[in-house]
Amino acid sequence: MQRLTEIALEHSRAGVFTRSEVAAWVRGSPDAEAALVKRALAAGEVVRIHRGLYCLGTRYRKRPIDSLAIAQRIMGPSYVSLEAALAFHGWLPEAVETVTSVCDARSRSFHTPIGPFRFSRVPQSQLFEDVSRVPRPEGQVAFIATPLKALADYVALHRLDWTGIEPLVESLRIAPQQLAEIEPERCRSLAMNYRSRRVRRFLEGLSREVYACRSH
Repeated sequence: MQRLTEIALEHSRAGVFTRSEVAAWVRGSPDAEAALVKRALAAGEVVRIHRGLYCLGTRYRKRPIDSLAIAQRIMGPSYVSLEAALAFHGWLPEAVETVTSVCDARSRSFHTPIGPFRFSRVPQSQLFEDVSRVPRPEGQVAFIATPLKALADYVALHRLDWTGIEPLVESLRIAPQQLAEIEPERCRSLAMNYRSRRVRRFLEGLSREVYACRSH
């Protein structure tokens, strides 16, 4: 077993670690650190996820890498949103392959050994408005949008002129009973966070329809 693999098994969280963590563990010269990483990669005991971000190889991990927790470590600040967040909350009927996150920087996509990641910019006043810090296995955390914010981001990025509940049921196949959980007041509050007129119209229309449904 490579020395870096032994060290990462002892010190890394969930088998994921960064180059700066390697430097803290080893406390050697940059060349020595680079040699440790290079040998472990060549042996297949360590896998490079993204620049400066690594994980232990499959046979040294207790469970698969948590893609939701890893997203912000690939590019941050960001939070998991759109289909990935909706699937996490159980609002989509099928699994989602790509983890889409929202950030305040230039939009980028990454194809990694643990799956594809997409980071998209959505202009808003507070990036982490309606975002939860969710505990994940082995002490990890993920930043995940609420279902309502994930829908707002979906409308923003796809530039949709949606109003109300119908397109959510028809296009995304979200169950009406799940949409009934939305608080109309939260729609109006969240609308103020977005610069997009489409998003504000969508949230305001959704608020009216949910309120009307509850009144009957």
